[in-house]
Amino acid sequence: MSSSPLSASAVTVLGLGPMGRALAGAFVAAGVRTTVWNRTPGRDRELVERGAVGAASAAEAVAASPLTVICLVNYDATDAVLRQDAVTAALKGRTLVNLSADVPERARDTGRWAGEHGIGYLDGAIMTPTPTIGTPHAVFLHSGPEELHRAHRPVLDALGGTHSHLGEDVGRAAAYDIALLDVFWTAMAGYVHALAVARAEGITPRELAPYAQGIGAILPSLFEELAGDVQDGGFSGEGNPLTSAVSTMAHIVHAAEAHGIDTGVMRAAEGLARRTVALGHGADGFSRIAEVLGRR
Repeated sequence: MSSSPLSASAVTVLGLGPMGRALAGAFVAAGVRTTVWNRTPGRDRELVERGAVGAASAAEAVAASPLTVICLVNYDATDAVLRQDAVTAALKGRTLVNLSADVPERARDTGRWAGEHGIGYLDGAIMTPTPTIGTPHAVFLHSGPEELHRAHRPVLDALGGTHSHLGEDVGRAAAYDIALLDVFWTAMAGYVHALAVARAEGITPRELAPYAQGIGAILPSLFEELAGDVQDGGFSGEGNPLTSAVSTMAHIVHAAEAHGIDTGVMRAAEGLARRTVALGHGADGFSRIAEVLGRR
């Protein structure tokens, strides 16, 4: 075991899918005494060879460390592990950091359950892929009691990158996660659709890619501008009113459908824009759609 300052610390990792293995590997590499468990046997072999301790059960794994990090596919999966009587009992008086992904209300429900059983609870979200874990490029979001986050921060820092505490509301990290994944997956859906349309027009994906990156490069300033519009209620359409946006969206739909390419994603975006125009906001900017979507 490493003689780093963290060698006297201990952590348990429950769940050894790709991300769980990356988390456990980063703890081991940093010299943290790491106990691991996975429902499917055998996934801990490489980690054990590197110095981790394999536990026979989730309860045994939890009992080995003051801090447990769990990373599973969703909160149905974490509930199935954590809410077993033996595991719940082993967690009492210890701290649980849940880095699984789910909706904010599931995080809050887990926080309430933890409080009822004397378990310290932090919820979290991992915003970067597995290769970043243990490097300066990893990004972690946390929410829950700030005192708990501060107490366990030295061990969590072994995962690399940045660790932002977003507030005491235990569902806040999940809320950020959902909003940011909304940006990511709608952007990815738009990009693969663009690749399909381009290919149908005789443009190879690699030919398009540099120009797509150019479009991506203008987005950060637009994100900031639209955030200001939505927060301040400005919704300026100067230079690019919604009526103009609807026209360009229609061109994409027509070009794609001429090649038999599904246009569900773009038609959804066009439909939102047209509905906003029909409500009398045609001279406003694209940011007005956020206000329309948020109306009760």
